[in-house]
Amino acid sequence: MASDHFRPIYHPAGHDNELRAAVQDLRTGRWVSMRNLLAETPDWAQWTQRTQVLAAVAAGSDAVQTWRAEEPRSVAATVMHTRVLVERALRSHREGHPRTQELWQGAWEACGNAARHAPADPVPWVCLLALSQLDGRQRLEEHRLAPPGPMLFPGPWALLAEADKRDPYNREAYHRMLQFVYARRADGSLSEAVNFVQWAASSAPEGSALHVLPLFVRVERYRRENGHEKALDLHWVTEDATRDALRALELWFDQASLAAASLLDLNHLAHALWGALQFDQAARVFEALGPFYASLPWAYRTRSPGDSAQAEEVFLRARSRCLGAARDPRHGPSG
Repeated sequence: MASDHFRPIYHPAGHDNELRAAVQDLRTGRWVSMRNLLAETPDWAQWTQRTQVLAAVAAGSDAVQTWRAEEPRSVAATVMHTRVLVERALRSHREGHPRTQELWQGAWEACGNAARHAPADPVPWVCLLALSQLDGRQRLEEHRLAPPGPMLFPGPWALLAEADKRDPYNREAYHRMLQFVYARRADGSLSEAVNFVQWAASSAPEGSALHVLPLFVRVERYRRENGHEKALDLHWVTEDATRDALRALELWFDQASLAAASLLDLNHLAHALWGALQFDQAARVFEALGPFYASLPWAYRTRSPGDSAQAEEVFLRARSRCLGAARDPRHGPSG
């Protein structure tokens, strides 16, 4: 695996073989594999992850609409329809499209319909959290509720609570809340983001992906500070950065079922440990990634963050360094 000829693969499904097969069919307009996969999905965490990946693929086609027409009573099809509408609204918002308001309204109504049809499902509430970032000025009352603790911000806390009630510590729900933090102020206050992720991680059980959240905020700070400048590599070796990386390793990586782990979480952890010069520990995460990788956060360590080839090169350099150090005991952590 450490060969110079190794080239990583990006696939949104990562290690989820069944999801990869369904995505492949979906890309050719076939929806039956998606339906069958969702019918066999065992828990809400994997259900949330699979519906998110499938919606990102389905948003560019009418496959889910066809499924709903064929099986109008399917609750899973109703939830996927909601996922697709939310994905389209978010894309429209990012692109500054004039139809954003219309798409947002349609997606919001679909969330309410899905919540009624699937009352135990966290996804409709996760979708409402995703839409909350389109209301950066917090015009809607449900987006400016009092927070559950000190040092936190007014926000869509009731939506998070509804998701939490159905799937405690749902990974996507908390990431959507973090995106809301960035959207609610022009400067996307990083101090509020830090307070939020520390609050979330402090109550999360061992094995929860919420222990990786602080690494995402650290990457965001690095990105905003034009972190590709060499001097800012020191950003990753501070005591706080090293502590966050090792806590995520101990409380998430060492306790979680990695077969269902998010590629983004694994990449952020490998990146943080590499940056903190914890090469032996990072090597374990690179091994867990196997053939897969994600361009983020590696792209932020390049001079052209939009260049996927440069991101891959940084990933390969870090991977080679860490796997090499793990094989050679003479190399110390800062080798």
